[in-house]
Amino acid sequence: MTETDPDENQPAASDPFKKGLQQAGEQSALLMDLATRHAEAIGQTYWTGFQRWLSDVSALAPRLSDPKAAENFKAYAEDWSERWILFLDTLRQRGNSYVAREKEGFKPVLVFDYKLLVDGRELDRPVNYALVHIVPPEGYPAPRADARPFVIIDPRAGHGSGIGGFKAESEVGVALKDGHPVYFVIFFPLPEPEQTLADVCHAEAIFLEKVHALHPKAPSPLVIGNCQGGWASMILSATHPGLTGPVVIAGAPLSYWAGEMGKNPLRYLGGLLGGATPALLASDLGAGKFDGAGLVLNFEHLNPGKTWWRKYYDVFAHVDRDAPEFLRFESWWSGFYFMNESEIRWIVENLFVGNKLTRGEAVLNDGTRVDLTRIKAPIVVFASHGDNITPPQQALDWIPDLYQSVEEIKARGHVIIYTLHDSIGHLGIFVSAKVATAQHQEIASVAKTIEALAPGLYEMLIVNSHDGLHEVSFEARTIDDILKLGDDREGEKEFAAVARLSEWATRTYELTMRPAIRAMITPELADTLVALSPMRQQRTVFSDRNPLMSGLEDWAKKARESRKEAPEDNPFVQLERLQADFVEQAWNFYRDTRDAAVELTFHSLYATPWMKAVAEQELPSFVSHEIMQFPEVKHAVEHAGAGGYKEAIIRMLVILAKARGSVRRDRLERSNRVLHSRPPFDTMQPEARAALIYEQSLIVQFAPDQAIAALPKLLKDDVDRLRAVNLVMDIAGPYEEMDPATIAMFKRIQWVLRTIPRDWTEPPGHAAAEPSIQPGTLSSGAANRQDTNSLASAAGNGSAGVAPLNAEMAAAPAGERANHDA
Repeated sequence: MTETDPDENQPAASDPFKKGLQQAGEQSALLMDLATRHAEAIGQTYWTGFQRWLSDVSALAPRLSDPKAAENFKAYAEDWSERWILFLDTLRQRGNSYVAREKEGFKPVLVFDYKLLVDGRELDRPVNYALVHIVPPEGYPAPRADARPFVIIDPRAGHGSGIGGFKAESEVGVALKDGHPVYFVIFFPLPEPEQTLADVCHAEAIFLEKVHALHPKAPSPLVIGNCQGGWASMILSATHPGLTGPVVIAGAPLSYWAGEMGKNPLRYLGGLLGGATPALLASDLGAGKFDGAGLVLNFEHLNPGKTWWRKYYDVFAHVDRDAPEFLRFESWWSGFYFMNESEIRWIVENLFVGNKLTRGEAVLNDGTRVDLTRIKAPIVVFASHGDNITPPQQALDWIPDLYQSVEEIKARGHVIIYTLHDSIGHLGIFVSAKVATAQHQEIASVAKTIEALAPGLYEMLIVNSHDGLHEVSFEARTIDDILKLGDDREGEKEFAAVARLSEWATRTYELTMRPAIRAMITPELADTLVALSPMRQQRTVFSDRNPLMSGLEDWAKKARESRKEAPEDNPFVQLERLQADFVEQAWNFYRDTRDAAVELTFHSLYATPWMKAVAEQELPSFVSHEIMQFPEVKHAVEHAGAGGYKEAIIRMLVILAKARGSVRRDRLERSNRVLHSRPPFDTMQPEARAALIYEQSLIVQFAPDQAIAALPKLLKDDVDRLRAVNLVMDIAGPYEEMDPATIAMFKRIQWVLRTIPRDWTEPPGHAAAEPSIQPGTLSSGAANRQDTNSLASAAGNGSAGVAPLNAEMAAAPAGERANHDA
């Protein structure tokens, strides 16, 4: 009898315990490794920075004691004292502006005039939202009657509205200059009693219906959602799919658990602060109102070196130049708005902590379930690697959350485009003039033709050309391309445990502390607590309400009259700049150390086997991923041989697009013009044209061989076959720009149709490979080159001729030879 391992035949009941111990050991090792990496990165960064700072100070030291030192110091001291007075006066102006804006009700910070069209406070379900029409300033073109309207929804995340039109070079300005009518969804500081997010969504739908009525001949309005306005736009489009045209979401978080280990610390706060409980407590302390100033304070905590030091020092250092821009920005940053408890609770429980929106579990207060897969309009996502509030993972991971593969995106008929900026910060996405004249301008330009794209996932690439213009192209992408951005998908299980614990914590709070707190908080006490909030106090304390600020305005006036700036090469000015850098680095050291501690604490609490067991109790997604069971797919494949001339044209363009893999904007525009101006497409309604593209894309994607073999059935007449090939050639660009895959695929189509293109000559230097087109697979990360890109990508490749058919047909598949012989 052989000796066996004593643990080999132990009952299975002991296995979970042993597995748990093993997982705990592995997690401890991972945490130690993460702590080591944090320590090394922080130590290296700030030790290197300190050495550089010390070297710069040492190099400057001789100039601080040279013969001109006394003269330089005198000039610096005079400059410093004047700057200090002017800086304090700038803070006084900010405080006075805050007091005045609070009294007038914090009007939107739009730089454009506007007219109120629909006041949400007067609707049957009143809300503190309104629709306004932006009046084009003098010198702007009048909106075209047939131009697509733009509707912009700003974030209601503590601040007021208007950031999307904060400057002339903005989302609003770009659309106005292009001749589009522009509408803006604004909101007022206080919510209506009993207002819910379902009511807000209902009101926004009424706003869009109003825009439709004002522009009956124009395409459906393009909706832009900034930050929190992004998920609001997506919910609106999902619950009212017929109202919106393309939806553009800029810096908008949709997948709140997503992120990269070692970065994005904001996502961990819910797990360390008790889930949704702080939001309920804050609402109770506000007598049923949630003060948005708390959200703004959280944003400032995120990067204190910038918001608590650098922002103010830059004004102090260049007060003559930077004070006006500082005051303009603070007019928005200092406007604090409120939400009802039901609104902030829904947001926290369904989005921030619960992450239910992308799993199909979010239900509005009126019982409407939000299913983002119902969105039929094209979606454009604009995100940035420099955004520390909405990193690319949170902006894009809703795509792999909702879809298992690109094939599923195509099967549902969805067009999703994303574009990434390398470095711009969160607010820069909305207020940067450079971003407005690049990303937003190009997004607005492709909105004219975006609906000509075949269903799929694309990255929009914007490249500066040598002549200062932008070259725009759409590259086919897969789900794996999204996940390669640095996601920690396995770590998201920890956030599922946070969601479960948050439910228990809020129930406990409601049964224990809430009744007592509500009994103590009167409306008067709530108003006092609001007035004492740190964000408000740091503004009012510098306003003229403070007697200590009396006389400062006169001092500032005298300082401006006698102003003598010290030159930038003054050594004491340079020393001040170095000292400011040192203080900022100290704040950054605190920030990075704090964030590392937050991340390690979070993983220590929620990465244990016990917390993962809690996470497994989360409900599964309601979204179905059985692609071949979709009724649209079944119907399309079964009717691959049905149709005529227009179906054949679209199908050939989609087939060629599938061979190429990308499309440039100019080709997309050319394709779109042809499909709107040439028979039989010119008489089609936009919805019918989009449905035709969708159906033919499904046939090509899921029955590719059948799609090609059935072309002769669609084009029975020889004349129609020649007309069809020639029309495709009209859409096509010069053959010098064709790639071999497209040439080969065009040959294959002509083999089947027995046509030879007019005026054909073999493109020099092209050796077309034997074409192939593969059916769509159902696995994630499928097919790179096989993505169906757009009608225009076929247009961009041009057409290629064929050698005599009898010589070429031997290479064609048997089914195609049979069609040819028939």
